[in-house]
Amino acid sequence: MFTLAHFSDVHLGPLPPGAAWRDFALKRPVGYLSWRFKRHRLHIPAIADAIAADIAAAGPDHVALTGDLVNISARDEFPAAARWLKRFGSPKHLSFVPGNHDTYVRFGWEHGLGHLASYMTGDMRVARTQANPQVASPFPFVRLRKNVALIGLCSALPQPLHKAAGLLGAVQLESIATLLRDLRERGYYRCVLIHHPPLPGLAPARKALADAAGFRDVLAAEGAELVLHGHNHTYGLVELPSRFGTVNVVGVPSASMGESLHHEPAAWHRYAIARRDGLWHTSLAVRA
Repeated sequence: MFTLAHFSDVHLGPLPPGAAWRDFALKRPVGYLSWRFKRHRLHIPAIADAIAADIAAAGPDHVALTGDLVNISARDEFPAAARWLKRFGSPKHLSFVPGNHDTYVRFGWEHGLGHLASYMTGDMRVARTQANPQVASPFPFVRLRKNVALIGLCSALPQPLHKAAGLLGAVQLESIATLLRDLRERGYYRCVLIHHPPLPGLAPARKALADAAGFRDVLAAEGAELVLHGHNHTYGLVELPSRFGTVNVVGVPSASMGESLHHEPAAWHRYAIARRDGLWHTSLAVRA
């Protein structure tokens, strides 16, 4: 038995003073105003802390966080996020993939996501990866835990004003196909981590994964036991047929969401994974 906790979209607050204007980029003040007049009433730090404490108390074998740890990619948000994760658990115990708010504007790796690099580092050699000045850690990464392979993908990249779309790109799509095939042949349970909903039609166009159709085709051809995502701030379950059985695609609400008319309240998912009689079995418990 292997237990995996999944949470997403923490949106740690409050925003540091002056965050919107330091290292100015047009999208940051717009994001700050959204936080100031709306989002700070939805994403409650005490709720995020309670979710983290509940996960820790459950004692899972591993924890997956699928992005949007910060809000407007302000320089001072990342050290605070790193401290929060360090209190939560070690990089060996927690895997992170970035979301669109973690790459809100173009921003140097050393001042931004570089603070979280140890949570995005794999322990298996991957032949083809991609990186950029914003996300210098190579993706995809693979972490092997017992007989479970955690495959991290980066769908996050800076977007124009009022857009929150994602993109994997040709390199990641080609690499993930090879990885899924290789890990299946080696007998691993394959759990894919991605921020954006990975299939067509699961998000509005301005917030969707641009190459979701290509990723769907890869999953249908190579299979995967589980694909975990965030971004939509709501529950999601899609059963995608593949050549090697059903691919379960599961989304989780925001881990800091308070009362809202439009979003589910904060939650996390606990997966129990086991192999019996030559088949993988996965059970899901919801903590909200």
